[in-house]
Amino acid sequence: MRRWLAKSLKRKLTLLLVFAILVPMLITGIVSYRIAASVTEEKAKQSGMNTLKQVKDKLEFVIQDVENMSIFLIGEKDIQLYLDNKTEDVTRYSLIIGTLTNLAFSKKYISNITIKPLDGKPELSNSTILESGLPPLLEQFKMDYRKTSKWWTSLYTNYTNEGVKQVVSIVRPIRNFYNFREIGWISVSLDQKEIERFINEAAWEKSGYVLLLDKEDRIISVSGGDPSWLSRPIAEVMPHMEQLNEASGVLQYGKGKEQKTILYNTIPNLGWKLVGFIPTRVYGAQNAYVLSVTAFATGIALVLAVGLMLLFVQWVTKPLTVLTKYLRHVNPDDPIPLYPVRSTDEIGLLVRSYNKLGDKIDLLKDQVQKNEAKKKEADMQALQAQINPHFLYNTLSSIQWIALMNKDKQIAEMVGALSDFMRFSLNKGEEYCQLRQEIAHAQNYAYIQSIRFPDQFELEFFVDPSLLDLPILKLLFQPLIENSLIHGIQKKKEKGQVFVHGERNGDAMKFVVEDTGIGIEEATLRNIRARMYADADSAPSPRNGDAAKPNTGSYGLLNVHRRLRLHYGSESGLTIDSQAGRGTRISFLIPLKEGQQP
Repeated sequence: MRRWLAKSLKRKLTLLLVFAILVPMLITGIVSYRIAASVTEEKAKQSGMNTLKQVKDKLEFVIQDVENMSIFLIGEKDIQLYLDNKTEDVTRYSLIIGTLTNLAFSKKYISNITIKPLDGKPELSNSTILESGLPPLLEQFKMDYRKTSKWWTSLYTNYTNEGVKQVVSIVRPIRNFYNFREIGWISVSLDQKEIERFINEAAWEKSGYVLLLDKEDRIISVSGGDPSWLSRPIAEVMPHMEQLNEASGVLQYGKGKEQKTILYNTIPNLGWKLVGFIPTRVYGAQNAYVLSVTAFATGIALVLAVGLMLLFVQWVTKPLTVLTKYLRHVNPDDPIPLYPVRSTDEIGLLVRSYNKLGDKIDLLKDQVQKNEAKKKEADMQALQAQINPHFLYNTLSSIQWIALMNKDKQIAEMVGALSDFMRFSLNKGEEYCQLRQEIAHAQNYAYIQSIRFPDQFELEFFVDPSLLDLPILKLLFQPLIENSLIHGIQKKKEKGQVFVHGERNGDAMKFVVEDTGIGIEEATLRNIRARMYADADSAPSPRNGDAAKPNTGSYGLLNVHRRLRLHYGSESGLTIDSQAGRGTRISFLIPLKEGQQP
């Protein structure tokens, strides 16, 4: 395969373009399908949540209506008098029964209204209840309804003269208006069938179903599901389902074809939950249609793109194919024949360049010869440059030995310091050295200057010992110390001090050179800073005026500033702080490379 591709640019271009077209289009198709599928799923979920909200709003209205009705009946005068009177009042009894019947008849969702006196008088109800599931339910939950303002029961069964009714009820105690003595209780029951009808009217998704759970997560109503689920815990019907802890949300339940999306919304105050189940296959069928359309469109686009790509490759590579055949028969030792130019595009430019090749050959031969001569000359100069420093070192060593033989220790030490100073300055052409070498070089310079200017200054180093073996750019301290001596200390009448500090600062080494000299005037300091940051990246030139003159006092600073920025980046330049009459402080940072952390 590799050989087959290597023999033809056309094959390479074809294969490359096929991949360049195929991969993005496939990715685009996949992404488009996923986005469309995600949008379809989100719309289905949003529609389901809106449906649940509509059902919830309707149920909240019904629940609030029932609660208001129970409060109204508690405060009704005839009911208060009937319950508080120790004797039975048949007329008032009949009147109350009529009121309860009218109220229940006006609200289809009300199955039964029952008022139970505590003193043994006959209970009041709009229908005849043969057997009620409410007392056992109260006992089961151990609920003393007399001590609470209201309580909603779970689903239970009443056997009435109208048949079997499954209901949920609100139970309230009835107290005397004047002394708040408990005189009875009232229960208003909601018909489960009517609750189910409310949910069915919401037109839930096909093949899905909606459950209404009480605060104990028992099923109160089933719409679209199995009626045998009523009164059973949701955990028993849907094992391993996650807890519905939030007020509303979306969950996934089951795997494979049986996977369902669960949407739920909580009815405030009661803690009831509306839980809707949408089988994944409902919107999976829509996703399959989207996938088919996306695959068809992507396939058509690929066929068209590949066809156009093949025509394009043939059109572009044909001139190159002809040129290749032409060059195959060219002899490099003979004059290169001209090739006719038929286009002005890149191929035409390539042919023009090919035609100019013959004229450039002689020029290139001359340049090669000249370069060889220059290289030999440079080698000779390098050899000479290597010999001269050795001659200078040997001469200084001889002077040092003569001084020692003559017992002139000061001259010997000064010559030795000068020899070490010059040897470090050359450093075999190396730009970097260990920090300890840079410090020794600065100390040699200070020693030579102390002989020249005795008792005028003191130099002290305060450097973190863990940094001494780390590499830094050479010749950084000496120009700064020299600047402090010449422009700060020597212009001061009394003896001065120069301090060099070095410490670790995060991921960098921080160095400070400060002196007790005469300092720098504010205007001069502004001028130096301006030149440093304006000319830091340009080499000094006589045309730059004062910036190029050593006697301005800033040439050495500019040189160190440029070198720091060139080697360590713009953050490593010099920072100068000074106050006239109080000295100067110059600082800079050198970043620590990986593996150089002290």
